[in-house]
Amino acid sequence: MPTQKEKAEAFHALHHRQGRAFLIPNPYDPGTARLLALMGFEALATTSAGFAFTRGRPDYTTTREEMLAHAADLVSATSLPVSADLENGYGKTPEEVADTYRRAAAAGLAGASIEDTTNDPANPFYDTPQAVERVQAAVSAVRQLDFPFQLTARTENYLNGKPDLADTIRRLQAFQEAGADVLYAPGITKKEEIAELVRSVDRPVNVLMGLKGAPYSLQDLQELGVTRVSVGSALSRAALGGFLRAAREMLQEGTFHFADEAEPYQDLTQLFASVSQ
Repeated sequence: MPTQKEKAEAFHALHHRQGRAFLIPNPYDPGTARLLALMGFEALATTSAGFAFTRGRPDYTTTREEMLAHAADLVSATSLPVSADLENGYGKTPEEVADTYRRAAAAGLAGASIEDTTNDPANPFYDTPQAVERVQAAVSAVRQLDFPFQLTARTENYLNGKPDLADTIRRLQAFQEAGADVLYAPGITKKEEIAELVRSVDRPVNVLMGLKGAPYSLQDLQELGVTRVSVGSALSRAALGGFLRAAREMLQEGTFHFADEAEPYQDLTQLFASVSQ
C-alpha cells in the first residue's frame, strides 16, 4: 500500500500531465470505491450528496466528523489517492476552516475542496473577500504538510440559480490568487463557457459531468483544456434510480423483472473477493 505522501504526489502528477485529462469518479461507500479502483480509475473523490443519501438524509446535513470518518473509510478501502468534498469547510470562521483541512490531511486524504456557499438560503454565497479569506485559511493549513495536498476551490453559482459566467470567473481567479491548486465551477454545461473558463485561469480545472444537458465525452473536455472530470452524486443517483425502479415494479406490478438486469451474485462475490485479498 503506498504511503499518503506517495498517493498525494501521484495525485498532483495527474493534474499536471500534459494533454491528458483524467476521470475522478465519486464512490459513496468502501464497496463502490473498491470496484472503481479494480476497474482501473486513477483517483477517487467523495460525494457529499451520495454519502448523505447512504444515511437516509439530504445533502448538506452531515457533520464534519461524519464526513471525515467517511473519507477515512474510502482512503483505507483502496490504494488510490482520494479527494474529499468538504462542502464549505464546515466552519464559520477561517480558523475553523483551517482546522477542517488539517483534519482532512490527518484522515489520509490527498486533496479536498472548499465551496463559497453559506448554507443560508436567504444569503447563499459568501461575498468574494470572505470566500477568498476562507480559501486562504484552507491553503495555509495544507501548505504546512510535507506533501502536495491538492486544494480545490469551488464557486457554486451555477448550482444555486446564478449562471453568471463573468462572476464565476472573477471568483475563481480570486481563489487562484489565494493559492488554490484546482478550480471548479460545478453546473457549467455549455461547451463555450467551459472553454472560456479554462482560458481565464492558469490552474487545473475540474468539470462536473453526470448532469442532464452535458453530453460531452472525456475527449471533448480534454480538447477544451479541462484537466479533471468528476461526476458528483451521479453514480449514487444511478444506483438509487435502479433501486427505486425495482421497488416500484414489485409494489405496483407485483413482478420481479428488475433482477434480469442486476449484476450476478457470483460476479460481485468474485470481484469483492479479488479486491479483498
